[in-house]
Amino acid sequence: MNTHNPSDFHYRVRRSDENSVRFERVQSAVRTLSSNTLFQGEHEIGIEHHGALYRLKITRQGKLILNK
Repeated sequence: MNTHNPSDFHYRVRRSDENSVRFERVQSAVRTLSSNTLFQGEHEIGIEHHGALYRLKITRQGKLILNK
């Protein structure tokens, strides 16, 4: 189930010079948790969502992978 809500985003104008205007899509304030807080020294955690178990893992390269 996709819970994306387009109203959660707004656009910010960034001017790099007088001739160039760029619009950036930025997300509104969201609750943010540190990965250190979530993982507490482990490399994998389980997340229960609507009765399904997901596994969030930290890879060797330090990236996050979410598997069902």
